[in-house]
This record gives sequence, C-alpha cells and structure tokens, in this order.
Amino acid sequence: MAANNRRMSGKKGAQVGSGGNRRRGLEGKGPTPPAEARKGHKKNRIANAAAKKAAGGPGGGRRPSAVKGRGKGTSEMVVGRNSVVEALREGVPASTLYVQQFIDNDERVREALQLAGERGGIHLMEAPRPELDRMTNGLNHQGLVLQVPPYEYAHPDELAAAAYDVGQEPLIVALDGVTDPRNLGAVVRSVSAFGGHGVVVPERRAAGMTAGAWKTSAGAAARTPVARATNLTRVLEAYKKDGLAIVGLAADGEHEVGELDALSGPVVVVIGSEGKGLSRLVGETCDYRVRIPMPGGTESLNAGVAAGVVLYEASRRRS
Repeated sequence: MAANNRRMSGKKGAQVGSGGNRRRGLEGKGPTPPAEARKGHKKNRIANAAAKKAAGGPGGGRRPSAVKGRGKGTSEMVVGRNSVVEALREGVPASTLYVQQFIDNDERVREALQLAGERGGIHLMEAPRPELDRMTNGLNHQGLVLQVPPYEYAHPDELAAAAYDVGQEPLIVALDGVTDPRNLGAVVRSVSAFGGHGVVVPERRAAGMTAGAWKTSAGAAARTPVARATNLTRVLEAYKKDGLAIVGLAADGEHEVGELDALSGPVVVVIGSEGKGLSRLVGETCDYRVRIPMPGGTESLNAGVAAGVVLYEASRRRS
C-alpha cells in the first residue's frame, strides 16, 4: 500500500486553467487609436497642449507651482519729461499721466499731453508737486509722471499651444539669469522678427517686462507673449515631455549652431547671462549645447544678439 502511495505521489495534481486568457490574447485588439491618442505622435502633442491651455484658462484646473500660471508684474512709474515722452512715443502701455500743477508748459510737456490724448485710454491727472514727490520717492520727475500698469504674463504652456493652434512647430526662447530689461526687450524683438512664439523668463532674479523692456522691443512686446515661471528647470522638463528639444547656448557647446538639425523642429532655445552663462541645473536639462562660432575673437554676445543669431538659423531651416 505504501508503494502504491509512493507511485501516486509523483502524479500531477489538478491544473489551474488559463480562464480563457490565452484565447483572448489571440484575439485582435480592435482598431488603431486615432493619432491624437497615440503617445509621441505630433497630433497627440497638439491635443495635450490644447488641453493644458484650456485647463489654464478661466475656470480651469489649478496649475502646478513649478509652472505658475498667468501673473501680473508690479505697476511702474516713468518719471521725467524726456522719459515720459519717449515712453509714449514707443507705445509703452500707460494708464495715467500725472502733470504737476502750474507746470511750465514747454515743448516736451505739450508733446506728452498730445501723445496721451491721441493714444486714448490714458487718464490725465493734475497733482501738486508734493504729491508727485511722494509718488516717486523724491525722484526728479520734472513735473511729469507716467503710470505703467502691471504686465500680464502668459503661462508657459500657452506659448507651445498657440504655435500648434496655427499648425506650426513651437519656437520659444527661455532666458536664464538675464537681468537687464533692455536685453529682454531685444530678445522679444528678435523672437517677433523671426517668427518665434514667445519668451519664458524666471519669476525671480531676472528681468521683467518693464517700461525699459517695452521701449527696447520697439513695439514687438505688443505681439509677442512673455511667460513667467516659478522654476525654469521644471518648465523646461515639461517642454521636453511635450516633445520639444531644449537647446542651450554655451561658449563650449558640443555643436555649432549652423549644424543642429533640432532647430528645424519644436524647440526651446535657452540663453544664459552674458557673464555666467547657463546655470548648472538648466545646463543639465538641455538636450543640446550649441555654440556660435565667432572668428573675430569676441568672447560672448549679449542675450539679444545671441537670440537673433540662433532664431535666424531656426527660421532659415523652417522656410
């Protein structure tokens, strides 16, 4: 009996069936998903960007802190007769022109009043000198003060979405450590000239859209959006996930700007400060580091000129 038990113990017990999984595995998986639903497809990137844009609008979902949504800068005062007249000539947005009581009505005062009247939408306010002194913290205002309203920044996702909306590959410039508003204005002007879709700037320790930036842009700031990000590195990483190549300018870059095929597709060009270049984290985030060959021996270019060179090459490849 024991022998019989030993012989039987070698037999296999009851087998668990597949439950039909094998049979179902051989069945078809249905029709191919549409392009909008296939990850990595261009139409999928367009759909994702459009969804993010819709979520960021009025009533949309909350945006992560790394890519802070639309925000406003602080209001600004342009003081002095020459500065006020130049700002009005260049179309710098303005809400109120303050004029000192009993001011000497010279040519610049008359031109400022005329320009403000022609523009429309600018309130004219007469104020005593002590009030203007208080408003400007004692600066030499010469009887004229122009109030510039806070700039409304775009959301970084909106720049790419706007490009896809018109059937174009995004061409965006991000500034890392650029603190001179005139450089920002020059970059905005270059982006507008070469068909770019916007500029991204960090929220802190960076130039913002001040009256000086507006003037340097020569009107391009009215057509080219500027977005602001709490954390530039995370914004660049988000762009990478959406299929954009991150190209950083560096004097010791591995590629020359004229040899980089990535500029013909969706791309973010990152430009650092003239002195320090790209910060470490931003540099590590870049897919490519490119250099601009300069046979003349100049060590570096300012942000506005560097942006113009790279944007021209990108525009040439896309035409």
